[in-house]
Amino acid sequence: MVDDPLLLARLQFALTAGTHYLFVAFTLGLAPFLLFGQLSATLRGDAGRMLGVRFWGGLYVVNYGMGVLSGIVMELQLATGWKGLNEVFGYTFGAPLAVETMGAFFLESTFLGLWVFGWDRMGRWTHLSCLAVVTATAYASAFWVLVANGFLRHPSGIRMQDGTAVLTNPAALLAFGHVTVSALLLGGLVTAAVSAYHLSRGHDPHGIYRRGVHSGLAVITAAALPTVALGGSQHVLDQRPPPASGLTYSATEIARIEDAYGATATAAVFGHLGYAVMVLSWLLVVGVAGVGAVVWLLGGLRRWRWFHWTLVFSPVLAFTASIGGWVYRETDRQPWAVTHLLTTADARTEMSAGAAAASALLFTLAFLVLATVTYRLLVRFARRGPYGGPLAPPTEHTEHTDGTQPPEPVL
Repeated sequence: MVDDPLLLARLQFALTAGTHYLFVAFTLGLAPFLLFGQLSATLRGDAGRMLGVRFWGGLYVVNYGMGVLSGIVMELQLATGWKGLNEVFGYTFGAPLAVETMGAFFLESTFLGLWVFGWDRMGRWTHLSCLAVVTATAYASAFWVLVANGFLRHPSGIRMQDGTAVLTNPAALLAFGHVTVSALLLGGLVTAAVSAYHLSRGHDPHGIYRRGVHSGLAVITAAALPTVALGGSQHVLDQRPPPASGLTYSATEIARIEDAYGATATAAVFGHLGYAVMVLSWLLVVGVAGVGAVVWLLGGLRRWRWFHWTLVFSPVLAFTASIGGWVYRETDRQPWAVTHLLTTADARTEMSAGAAAASALLFTLAFLVLATVTYRLLVRFARRGPYGGPLAPPTEHTEHTDGTQPPEPVL
């Protein structure tokens, strides 16, 4: 394997893209919880609810920071490791990524900074408006990335005849819908899991975790079926060639390239495994949601510890489903980097086997460190509760060492 530069380049991209998406999915899934939580706290003038927003917001900020670092490394990898793709289709594939970086990402970072440092310094509605912009730009960022990815899977708009063809590409729109609801599913599972952990310890200041487990389970139940419906609808595109098919290779050449690749290639096997992992994980999530609904109806949601610990480990299902789904999506179009237009072998940057192995090793180590640090920080701050996170209120509200509750925070 170490003697094959193409395989090493593909493996490097799979590991780095898969790790980066874990940060992205968590950001997309948690942002709406924050927004509606702060809206509710603002409308009610409820200091306890606002304390909950500080707690969840602290987890969001940690994850977002690490997501930015991994995103920068991803951009570097695309620029240096896939020269052929950038040279041939940079105007279509690179343009949405440039818009995502210059527009959505910069706006998101700017307003997130205003939101983080604006606590107790801005008016309540102005502060809420900053979070609304952060949420909107997070989803706008995901849209532009999926526009670029959708072009690789189903090239549309390659001819300058219709300026909206790239933006309305069904491969991008269906994927955006699927990613949106699946991210909400993940956000619901994480919110319910953290809340269940604290409820199992009998620790629920100001009802933060009671509301968290309720809202998390409600979102899980609502998003489970749309997730699979939008994911399955993408299979319709697999049954017809993309509109640009035939512009680079003839139908005979396309058939020859695909026959030479073979249905039993290593990437195809990984793709089938990814699909199986995604479907199995989703089925288990549906099971958790169904049991949770019964527990909720029986009034055991705040008291039954066996179900609390079921929820604590449930986010693993959403993360494995996400990775399995992306492995399936990215291997499904092989051997094409751009379906029927550019092969993966022609898209990569020419380099020796040693250089490819060194690059894969360094990028993998970098992402392993980022993922480990993020996981440890998120777990630490999640266990500390609302008075021990990055956005914890001023020191006079710090939880007492004798276990008594601090004074009621002031909104």
